[in-house]
Amino acid sequence: MRIFHIHGGGVQELDSLPAHMPAQGFVWIACARSAFQARLAEIQGRLQALVGLQLVDLHVSDLLNAQLPSHYDYTSQYDLLVFRRLATAHGDAAQPPAPPDDAHAAAASPLRRGGPPVLRRIDTSPVGFAVFDQLLLTVHPTDCSVRDAYATRLLAALPALPTGPAEGRSSPVPGARVPTSPADLMLRVVNLMVDGYLDLRRELTRQLDHWQNELLKPRARYVNWSSLLEARLSLHQLDEICEDQRTAVQDWIDALETWALPDTPTGLRELDLLKVRSRDVLEHIERVVHHVRRLEQSTETAVQMHFSVQSNRTNDIMRTLTALTAVFLPLNLIAGIFGMNFEFIPLIHKADGFWWAMGSMITIAVALVALFWRKRYLARTGA
Repeated sequence: MRIFHIHGGGVQELDSLPAHMPAQGFVWIACARSAFQARLAEIQGRLQALVGLQLVDLHVSDLLNAQLPSHYDYTSQYDLLVFRRLATAHGDAAQPPAPPDDAHAAAASPLRRGGPPVLRRIDTSPVGFAVFDQLLLTVHPTDCSVRDAYATRLLAALPALPTGPAEGRSSPVPGARVPTSPADLMLRVVNLMVDGYLDLRRELTRQLDHWQNELLKPRARYVNWSSLLEARLSLHQLDEICEDQRTAVQDWIDALETWALPDTPTGLRELDLLKVRSRDVLEHIERVVHHVRRLEQSTETAVQMHFSVQSNRTNDIMRTLTALTAVFLPLNLIAGIFGMNFEFIPLIHKADGFWWAMGSMITIAVALVALFWRKRYLARTGA
């Protein structure tokens, strides 16, 4: 579990949960799902002391559920957002024995992928956000890289400075661009997760471009259909995940419209910035959705073009064989006539009869080959 006190003067990472709410700024409590389950009673007690209320039992179940899709919910006192992030190669997808909830999720997750590494990266896991007025509680999978990456950003301005017995690292940088509210911090973390999807789509594009080139080779004899099927299933799964994400963020934006307007210009500006940042996150998600659907269409088109190329190649072969058969048909006819068991057949008792027959057969064969070549019956379609 990591606890941060974020205010206008900087960021401090605390060693333990605070006993009371600081006079300035807000508190970010970021914990793993296993730690949240193990210390649930302590966290609920501190929430009661800090903000005067506890999480609803159904929301606690949502935060502990490792299979929950992205969605948004709210109460009169706080908002709850669940957002599925990409599992990292060294995070949940590659964890040895995890705590009971994560271990069960890893065993039962339907999102595990085989094939190339880029497909295995589409494994996802949920991150929960409970947004209070002066506190943000986030529940992450074990060893969440997103949490650590954003915490590093917050603390990267200055080297670690001790500030007291109950506090750890800090970055007291006046004017630093730190989040102004728990909702602002939530959107920044969500945006960081969406950026992972934007990076993934580039790798997917390169992988699918390679498969398309292999599929469109006219002499390709072997196609890894299992990997291609995995890619199509993964793209379909990614489309569903992004649709849930878009719905959740859109519900959050709709909820922002119902917030009471602040009385101060600063408050109005902060609310406007929240709306702008929310729309920016939504736009990023829509870009991922659009790109994924385009990749799905490209994959389907490549498969259809592959079969069209193979069909054309088969047609070329059959046309060539048919033309060659047509060339030899009159030759077989001549050979069959002269092979009859009749005593009196023209040319059969002449010394040069064999050469007349062979010359006629060669002349007919050459004439038919020239005719078929002129009509392109012996030429490949690709030529």
